[in-house]
Amino acid sequence: MSAVNNFVWGPVMLALLMGTGMFLTVRLKFKPWLNLGYALKSVFAKQDKTHKDDSSGDISPFQSLMTALAATIGTGNIVGVATAMVLGGPGALVWMWISALFGLSTKYAESVLAVKYRETNAKGEMAGGPMYAMKNGFKNKKIGLTLAFLFSLFATVASFGIGNMTQANSIAGAVNGTFGVPTWITGLILMVLAFMVILGGIKSIGKVSGVIVPFMAVFYVLASIVVIIINFENLPAGIAEIFTMAFSPTAMAGGVGGTIIATMLTAMRWGVARGVFSNEAGLGSAPIAAAAAKTDHPSRQGYINMTGTFFDTIVVCTITGLVIASSGVLGTLDASGEILMGANLTIAAFQSALGPVGGYIVTVGITLFAFSTILGWEYYGEKSLEYLIKAPIAVTIYRILYCLVVFVGATTALEIVWNLSDAMNGMMAIPNLISLLVLSSVVAKECFEFQSDFLIPEKLAFKEAKKK
Repeated sequence: MSAVNNFVWGPVMLALLMGTGMFLTVRLKFKPWLNLGYALKSVFAKQDKTHKDDSSGDISPFQSLMTALAATIGTGNIVGVATAMVLGGPGALVWMWISALFGLSTKYAESVLAVKYRETNAKGEMAGGPMYAMKNGFKNKKIGLTLAFLFSLFATVASFGIGNMTQANSIAGAVNGTFGVPTWITGLILMVLAFMVILGGIKSIGKVSGVIVPFMAVFYVLASIVVIIINFENLPAGIAEIFTMAFSPTAMAGGVGGTIIATMLTAMRWGVARGVFSNEAGLGSAPIAAAAAKTDHPSRQGYINMTGTFFDTIVVCTITGLVIASSGVLGTLDASGEILMGANLTIAAFQSALGPVGGYIVTVGITLFAFSTILGWEYYGEKSLEYLIKAPIAVTIYRILYCLVVFVGATTALEIVWNLSDAMNGMMAIPNLISLLVLSSVVAKECFEFQSDFLIPEKLAFKEAKKK
């Protein structure tokens, strides 16, 4: 399993993920980059009532994005960034940004295909994602159906680990370490909360995500800004170190207790790996949520959903990186002589400015981030299982089992399950990337059609209204 994981999250796969993003960026004539401003405005704009009759879906475009962000913004934004900056040096942050820029095009393309090829299930709900794009978009039906089956299988298995057990375990461990609450109590509370939200389906998940995601993001960002301001005198040196180590053949960084030595290739490897792991561009998970959105055109939701990569990596991961870079704790050692890494490094960075309160903030952040991931990934797993097994009872059983596994994850460290789900999470990318490359012409057609028929007229109408 370790060998499979090393391949799935190794240089070859990361190169394919980055390469696909680069190809799509050029294929779409850089439209995802050029229209990022429009996409960000669309996230917070009121839904256009003029398109109401043409729209179909289960939840609002904003709730769809929040559901995707709920699954995407997780412990990787706190723990993953810290790990990347230790193993790859501070320069890994720059490579996270670069991977996110090309990830915009990947996430856009995934979401466009998800909306274009979505179907309505027996309950009247939307069902979409890479598996339906493969099933309905491929001219060679045998290949399309085979890839769709594999993707759905990988996603269903991955949901129990990467989206459930690992998140619950992170919450229980953090709450136990900071507040001394037994893991079984935390697990019980998480399980009950999960039942309350998940049994209501996507509409319930969408509503809760629409509240918890903006709150947790604002809470964490504001707390981080306070830390950065307090450590402001160290910020210029920290930023300089980030850019120096990103492109230096060999460089050294660190605080008073130790040092971090990393090459440009190491920074690139860990930056891209943690960036992809954090924003999930290319894995094919987020478009499952995009398919549930009420929208009149695939590209409209494509632009809205691609901002998930921007918020996740460019905003939240950057904030964590700057907190660590300005704190002076990078490269320091703990009481046992081991180098600080992961959650402990982030906690130390917050405590450098806020004292014990810093530890509480990180714990609350991990709890909110990880719980939202549990909700978002349930929907991914549910829709993937629904594709494999058409019987409605299967979804009900899955929801109940998923909630029960939350308790297991909080109280038990099952490494083999985590490794299996981690591998399945990465394996999802293979059929998804093939689908993106094969159907890139469809994405380009939708992109350029929306540009000429909707985007340009909307911009002109806005300018005319502004003149009046």
